[in-house]
Amino acid sequence: MIIRTFLADDHRLFRDGLKRILAETSDIVVVGEAADGIDALNKMRLGGWDVALLDVNMPGMNGVEVLKRLMSGNAKHQILMLSTYHEDEYAIRTIRAGASAYLTKNSPTDLLISVIRRLANGGRYIDPGLAEKLLFDLGPTSAIPPHSTLSDRELDVLKLIAVGVSLTEISQKLALSAKTVSTYRARILGKMNMQNNAQLVRYVAEHKLLE
Repeated sequence: MIIRTFLADDHRLFRDGLKRILAETSDIVVVGEAADGIDALNKMRLGGWDVALLDVNMPGMNGVEVLKRLMSGNAKHQILMLSTYHEDEYAIRTIRAGASAYLTKNSPTDLLISVIRRLANGGRYIDPGLAEKLLFDLGPTSAIPPHSTLSDRELDVLKLIAVGVSLTEISQKLALSAKTVSTYRARILGKMNMQNNAQLVRYVAEHKLLE
């Protein structure tokens, strides 16, 4: 069985590295790639692939939004989400949105290949520690931390604010208008019942959302 994979990541060097790794296998081939979310969504909707490796953070449309749109209407796809983020928040969001697996980009090569093969056979992969967190996350809503109420894009903006990126720089990085970024910031403050960026920075640090 030949496993047809699609790669979506805005870093060309990373895509090229993945292609070299997969080229060393006898059963996995790359049939398509994209460098931004919108292009990825358009190409992936055409089909012709078995497993997609989708970066969480991409310009134009982030990977989680691409995932959600692909999964709309009860569609079934085998999606492996890749991210530089180690924290469980992104992993939980992607699994909830329909991803079949989530790996950080520093995962061992043999694990990556193993997970791709598992997904191609209709399986899923969830880290044991993450599985426990998912079960805990299904508990009473009163136990859900404030940042869990944020949308995926709001969480992106929150983390950029926390590391000192200005609203103008955020708009450029996420390909959004300055007005839209300001709206996201206002929503974040409202949902988290906070008054300023300093409180947001402290919250992110206390909850270790950047680790």
